[in-house]
Amino acid sequence: MPSDSRRLSVLTKELAQYLPHLSVDCVVFGFHNSDLKLLLLKWKNASVWQLPVGYIRNRESVDAAAQRVLRSRTGLRSVHLSQFHAFGGLKRKESDFRRCFESQHVETPPDAWPTHRVVSIGYYALVDFLEVRPRPDGISDAASWFPINGRPRLAFDHDEIVQWALDMLRSSLDSPKAAATLLPERFTMPELHRLHEAVLDCRLDRRNFQKRMLERDLVERLPERRIGGAHRAPYLYRFKTHRLDAGFQRRRA
Repeated sequence: MPSDSRRLSVLTKELAQYLPHLSVDCVVFGFHNSDLKLLLLKWKNASVWQLPVGYIRNRESVDAAAQRVLRSRTGLRSVHLSQFHAFGGLKRKESDFRRCFESQHVETPPDAWPTHRVVSIGYYALVDFLEVRPRPDGISDAASWFPINGRPRLAFDHDEIVQWALDMLRSSLDSPKAAATLLPERFTMPELHRLHEAVLDCRLDRRNFQKRMLERDLVERLPERRIGGAHRAPYLYRFKTHRLDAGFQRRRA
């Protein structure tokens, strides 16, 4: 087993490939069993959870870095990402990140990590829950989904980042592209209704909701019904293709 000094040397060499001041933080949303879900990673040797994050390589765009981080954590090769805010508060010190590595029992000398801030670019991703295969990264030993309102307290300022992303998702929910990414290609009206309730975190009148969706000409009813439930089989719907922006149509891995 390599010594702490050897592990530190390898880590320092790897970090030299990245911009030390700039990273991406990714908020990954999925929808399953009427719950809005959030993908989180747990640090090795510690009960600490955080968002999928990563530094930006020296010769890599910010968008490409976010796609790389999402691909390595979800297994999806094409994910719709929205950049929503930059986080550069005065408390964002490298000492916070050093504690992460110390939790793995890697001893770092006082001058191993600078004390400058790391500015992070926030992205949120909307994914098909059933297509994701959560994968931990090099400093974590678990990757799991949590209900948005049942998540553990997160490391650093990640709870603030999640709230920013959630606000952005809520403001975009009137556009069909967000719901089209979180739902299967064919869905029932109750599923669409539950998605809106989960994201907005409030109750919505079912009849008024369906009337509004149909009046806005966002969805079309299919001849098939959802078979197998305990209640009367509801009709299936899909979003009208011409109402989806070309760049936001459903993408498959």
